[in-house]
Amino acid sequence: MARPTKVRTVEFFPENNYFVPVGKQKCDIEEVEIKIEELEAMRLKDIEGLNQEECAKKMQVSRQTFQNIIDSARKKVAVSLTEGKAIRISGGHYTTKHCKFKCMDCGNEYNIQYSQDKVSCPSCGLNKVTCNKKAGLCKRLCKDK
Repeated sequence: MARPTKVRTVEFFPENNYFVPVGKQKCDIEEVEIKIEELEAMRLKDIEGLNQEECAKKMQVSRQTFQNIIDSARKKVAVSLTEGKAIRISGGHYTTKHCKFKCMDCGNEYNIQYSQDKVSCPSCGLNKVTCNKKAGLCKRLCKDK
């Protein structure tokens, strides 16, 4: 029996999750799906410039698991670029340390993007904000210890 997949910790979620080569119709194109944790592995290694051990620690996986994740991600990107396939970023087996916050005044629920978002609502500007976990609203989104 195979070991269960360990949840990978992710800190970044892209605003754009679908990329299509120019000049090709979306309906006529094959897709390559990149998992959220694969994108995170490429971000940590290739953009942040961390070494393998630091990346694995941030994602809370072993170095070998991290290497497997990034190898898979890079292969998918290479196939997509060389064969003209679309890239869809979705799915995976991950969690995040980021917690959603809620403004107790206007009711806005949001993810923290800047440090000031922890003390004031980005929508109304008031400082009546709290972590959803503390308010009993968190649905296992964060691992705030």
